Amino acid sequence: MPTSIGFEVANGVATLTLNRPDRLNALTTAMTGEILDAIKTCGRDESVRCLVITGAGRGFCAGQDLEELQSVQGAWSVGDHLRHGFNQVVLGLRQLEKPVLGAINGVAAGAGLGIALAADLRIASDKARFSAAFIGIGLAPDTGVSWLLHQLAGPARAFELLATGAVVDAAAAERMGLVNQVVPAAEFESTVMSLAQRLAQGPTRGIGLTKRVLNRVAVLDLAAALEYEAQVQDIAIRTSDHAEGLAAFLAKRPPAFQGK
Repeated sequence: MPTSIGFEVANGVATLTLNRPDRLNALTTAMTGEILDAIKTCGRDESVRCLVITGAGRGFCAGQDLEELQSVQGAWSVGDHLRHGFNQVVLGLRQLEKPVLGAINGVAAGAGLGIALAADLRIASDKARFSAAFIGIGLAPDTGVSWLLHQLAGPARAFELLATGAVVDAAAAERMGLVNQVVPAAEFESTVMSLAQRLAQGPTRGIGLTKRVLNRVAVLDLAAALEYEAQVQDIAIRTSDHAEGLAAFLAKRPPAFQGK
């Protein structure tokens, strides 16, 4: 049984809670494996139609547990640690063809920032803080932070955040495009679950295909993007949710999507 994450499914929403609050949910190798297992479960389980990822206590995730890193230095390559651990988490979240909602309740730093930015949407508590943090210990970025910051905030802002290690509050993160919405801490949980339920009741296959398109067009020119959209639309139009959406539109009633 997992010991450093919480995982539960209710009403189509899976909630993955990073659960080392005494360490601001800093990531260990064992914890990373548990996160990967939970993401794979979400992919296999048809009853899961939205994944929420959040943190226990006052932090979202402070990144790599540096005590573990120091204790195992020389025992394994940090590159291999990333390839088999954090990189797989980021790819798992991006490739999961279901909506992933980052509920950023507190500090998101280093690899924790990478996991937050890998979500499709992010709601931040007004108590959340964001920092690349790597430069503070003389490291370059990892966990996809360089690519994700470049995509979300642009090259100049990405360099600023990476090169200075600046700590950004929730309001500034929203202005930079790092989060979609900032809400008061007292309203945070209800706002997150309201959006999660809305996503879980949507056309899950269509949302998943939308993610597939967005991931792909990031590296395509316009002509290739247009062709890829056409190919994916051929898949979307054969889904049950498309048939339901079309029938509901013609009947002037709300659709009842089943995620198929």
